Amino acid sequence: MGGGSSTRRVTFEADENENITVVKGVRLSDSVIDRMKEPSSPGGRPQSQHRSGSGPVDEELKKRIAEELALERARRDSEAQKRRLKQEQAYVRDEFGKLLERERISSNEHLTRAILRERAATEEERQKAQRFAKQLEEKDRELKKHDAYYKEQLARLEERVSPFFPINDEFTVPFCS
Repeated sequence: MGGGSSTRRVTFEADENENITVVKGVRLSDSVIDRMKEPSSPGGRPQSQHRSGSGPVDEELKKRIAEELALERARRDSEAQKRRLKQEQAYVRDEFGKLLERERISSNEHLTRAILRERAATEEERQKAQRFAKQLEEKDRELKKHDAYYKEQLARLEERVSPFFPINDEFTVPFCS
């Protein structure tokens, strides 16, 4: 850090109290840190602490440090934005998941209600068909009773009439020629 320029890159960052600390294992003395914090002023420090010709190097070092700090802040801000974006995406994903689950539950409830209505209607139709089948059987029994009654009545009439009109295999009509 003397009269010549260094090719080694050092990354600095500021902590919460805006104290400059060194990253990547390089340590600086408090006086160097104080010099990095102070703005450059021609009469700001006594010349006895600086080596001759180190003024432009300090300026260059301060510029580098300021650039590194700005880059580090930008990197931290970018990382913070990425974290916030990931959190927001996770939140949106969770909300969509909850919404989809509510929609699925709602549609399942509607489907269940529709199935129950259809089952009830089917059961009602089945019971109606059974009633009609019973009514039909009842009518059929009634018709069979009537048929048996009328056959019995016909047989009686034939019995009563048979002495007066003999029934032949050949039926003749008296007035037909």
